Amino acid sequence: QVCHGLRTPRLPVWLCSLSGRHGVLFGTDSRLLSDWKTERVFHLYFYNGQREQTKTAHLTIDTHSHRWEEDPCEDPSSLGKRRPPVEMAIRTKWAGATVSWNGTDPFF
Repeated sequence: QVCHGLRTPRLPVWLCSLSGRHGVLFGTDSRLLSDWKTERVFHLYFYNGQREQTKTAHLTIDTHSHRWEEDPCEDPSSLGKRRPPVEMAIRTKWAGATVSWNGTDPFF
């Protein structure tokens, strides 16, 4: 039997398999589970335990950003527009969201 705390987490947490690697994407704000208004701008953290990741990545998610705020010089279909798998995973829940890595180099 599964413990109640595992069926209904108190904090948002997702186990991810991205490009053949496993990681944890989590938040520290419990309101993200129950109050849709907190989904405008919020913070998530990603950790995969790989040697190249020296610290947990702190991500800021903005679900109300606009496409015209992106770099106008970049063609969305160009190879230079490739996004990290963790960003694409986040966009499966929050389509169109922008992800800021807050000074951490995005890893693929």
